[in-house]
Amino acid sequence: MSEKEKLRIDKYLWSIRLFKTRTIAAAACDSGKVKYNGMQVKASKAVGIGEEYEVKTEAKRWRIRVTGLLHNRVAHSEAIKFYEDITPPEELERIQFQAASFHTGKRLSKVGRPTKKQRRDLDEFREE
Repeated sequence: MSEKEKLRIDKYLWSIRLFKTRTIAAAACDSGKVKYNGMQVKASKAVGIGEEYEVKTEAKRWRIRVTGLLHNRVAHSEAIKFYEDITPPEELERIQFQAASFHTGKRLSKVGRPTKKQRRDLDEFREE
């Protein structure tokens, strides 16, 4: 491999935008969240085209195939051209189910801080 063809896995995962920072990507490698052929990968491992990796992020468990080497971080629309998402359908269904069940967008009633009207009523009650 020539110098231009060498690319560390932590830098690659950062450049394709699976991780926000390269430090977080390196920490994920060190803690066993990045695997190649079922084996834990060090952050310094060289990436090759056609290799498949399992990557666990906060959002989901990715399964990606490397289609190109990307040395610098670019926009998401460009970054997705350098890997193929081969995540199993079961994982995608699990993520959709979680999103549907936990994010309703509504605040639970009678939970949290009182409204201004409720505070006025409380103040009036205390004065009496």
